[in-house]
Amino acid sequence: MGEWWGMPDPIDIHVGSRVRLRRTLMGLSQQSLGQALSLTFQQIQKYERGTNRIGAGRLMRIASALDVHPSYFFDDMPEEIAGKGAGRNHGAVPDLNYARRETLELVRVFSRIDSNDVRGQLLALMRVLGAVDTN
Repeated sequence: MGEWWGMPDPIDIHVGSRVRLRRTLMGLSQQSLGQALSLTFQQIQKYERGTNRIGAGRLMRIASALDVHPSYFFDDMPEEIAGKGAGRNHGAVPDLNYARRETLELVRVFSRIDSNDVRGQLLALMRVLGAVDTN
């Protein structure tokens, strides 16, 4: 466990949620990430929940497997968890509401579009739709 009293450390929970986010964005299952790292899907599950703390060496291997810089796992950390200066986004992922499955699916599908023109038109459409007041 992350802390001596048995409760996962909030930092471990945040890092684990970033592992889950990136894995999901890449369309990988816990099983496939586990295989890439010679781990079981249960170990990946425990890391993603923050139940098990990820050591520095393992975090580097996870970052490599997920094609991100290790700092990605600490991006967007709330200040109340990490203290002053945290919560900054270093450009790895825009500050969006990733809690919704639809957003993840939208990002996954959008990234598969080869045409710059089509992506640009879709982005312009999304900006217009996002500006519409639905109340």
